[in-house]
Amino acid sequence: MTRSIVLSGPPAVGKSTIARRLAEIYAMRCVSGGDILKEMAAGEGIDTAGDDWWDTPAGMKFLSRRNENFEYDRRLDTRLLEMCRNGGAIITSYTLPWLTDEPARVWLECSEAESARRLQGRDRVDSAEAYRIARERYRLNRDLYRNNYGFELGCDPSVFDVVVQTDGRDVSWVVGEVTRRLEGLL
Repeated sequence: MTRSIVLSGPPAVGKSTIARRLAEIYAMRCVSGGDILKEMAAGEGIDTAGDDWWDTPAGMKFLSRRNENFEYDRRLDTRLLEMCRNGGAIITSYTLPWLTDEPARVWLECSEAESARRLQGRDRVDSAEAYRIARERYRLNRDLYRNNYGFELGCDPSVFDVVVQTDGRDVSWVVGEVTRRLEGLL
């Protein structure tokens, strides 16, 4: 059984992009915790259309709603933990690195300015709106995980096997650096 890999990091750091590339390299399946949460929201009749739904008012409202009803995250954690145990998956998740040490755990770091720059290009918004979105998503995520899990997202890299600073780096460089640092861990 191949050990799973979990990617975590702040909003708009490139988790999904890097996960897809790693899945190709390692011939593993790619699983997005955010996509599973979107499926849960859609199951409740919420319109989750668009790749960058989390950055929309509806996406941020659902994020706030999760803080009021922790059941969404418990169901997500159960599904993701099972996928980790089965191995052979690249998983994007904010919480798994704190819930299990079974997978190789990777933190992709970027500054708020870099996150906003990526949001600006991805979501086609002006720089002020990109900063507002980045700041708000990070705050909502931090509150959610502090209140429901007791950890501070982005404040303690000690639970990670690999930490990669992505500011000013392109996707190919980040993928190469992550694969280099994962050698011997899989």
